[in-house]
Amino acid sequence: MTPPVRIAQLSCGAEYSGIQHEIDDAAREVGGEIFFPDIALKDIRRDFDLFGLDVRSPDLKLAIARAKALVEGRVEADAVFIATCFRCAEAAIVRNELRRYITEQSKLPVVSYSFTERTTSGTLLTRMEALTTIARRRALLARETQQGITLGLDSGSATTKAVVMKDNRIIGTGWQPTTEVLKSANDVIAHALAEAGITRDDVQAVGTTGYGRFLVGKEIKADLIQEELTVNSKGAVYLADRQHGPATVIDIGGMDNKAISVMDGIPGTFTMGGICAGASGRFLEMTSKRLGVDITELGPLAMKGMGAKVPMNSYCIVFGTQSLVNALAAGSTREDVAAAACHSVAEQVFEQQLQEVDIKEPVIMVGGTSLIEGLVFAMGELLQTKVVVPHHSQYIGAVGSALLASGFIKDD
Repeated sequence: MTPPVRIAQLSCGAEYSGIQHEIDDAAREVGGEIFFPDIALKDIRRDFDLFGLDVRSPDLKLAIARAKALVEGRVEADAVFIATCFRCAEAAIVRNELRRYITEQSKLPVVSYSFTERTTSGTLLTRMEALTTIARRRALLARETQQGITLGLDSGSATTKAVVMKDNRIIGTGWQPTTEVLKSANDVIAHALAEAGITRDDVQAVGTTGYGRFLVGKEIKADLIQEELTVNSKGAVYLADRQHGPATVIDIGGMDNKAISVMDGIPGTFTMGGICAGASGRFLEMTSKRLGVDITELGPLAMKGMGAKVPMNSYCIVFGTQSLVNALAAGSTREDVAAAACHSVAEQVFEQQLQEVDIKEPVIMVGGTSLIEGLVFAMGELLQTKVVVPHHSQYIGAVGSALLASGFIKDD
């Protein structure tokens, strides 16, 4: 029996808020085991003073001391989960500093999270799955080339994508909006195989990712069923040819967003989520419909506008839509509204997700929204850097799945 992945928890308030059992359940479901690093009282006093961050909360002081014990090797762990209440500003500062400290001073994978009383194990599941994957499959994630013939399937919330790869080249693709999960998967697989000029029997290994990965993976007998955080980061650095050194991956999706800090092709810190669909691709879809253009036309339209002329609120999709309507009624041009919408989404991703990872160049944008030129431009302006959008960026999950699936090809 495979031993559980030991996940060290550094937190403040998880017990008081009543969500500790949700954290434990999420870790247990993916083969992880939560534990609290055991340290002495004298260590707490010494380590807190040495860390140099003046905080009042006893629990935060304990978290700091536990972090130092992990970094210095006094306590062994496979991964680290840092969690604090989203209402506490002091805790947010400590959470970010501990994440940065552990990442810079060790090779432990880290995820940080700000919870509420309504946080559930389902909310935490993908994060815990990514932690256990990095701990268990570091050798697989280090894979830099694809071999043989493999199929990757990304069953996303908005779109389903498939990619066929052969000896490190993409030879077939398939894409369509997600309707019925299994039907959409079978349709894009058929399209990718036809474009590649092969049959299903020619495929040597299959990988799935995305929201429908378990259902589809079981149906098509996938060799690899993997959460999208590790798969997307692997696919991003592969397509952008940045498999060595640092990189930051941004994926603004249909339902949630992901920001991943990658080193040598392996995720270090990552975050996902979003306060509302107003900070995701859904809001941009709604904007294009309100402006009477196809989503593929929104990016060029935004590049002709001045977003600063239009106040936009995309924290909430309802208020964001109201801002759209009010701006158009007040005489704002479609170009200015499109630019404002792109800037608003980029700004919310910057504030909600990118504060939780260490942003290092190159910054790689992937997913369907990376094809919206105005959004990429807005993100580059906020980060003051040129954002890289690799070819086939919209197939990122499928590419990562096909690449990693080649590690499961059986020798003849």
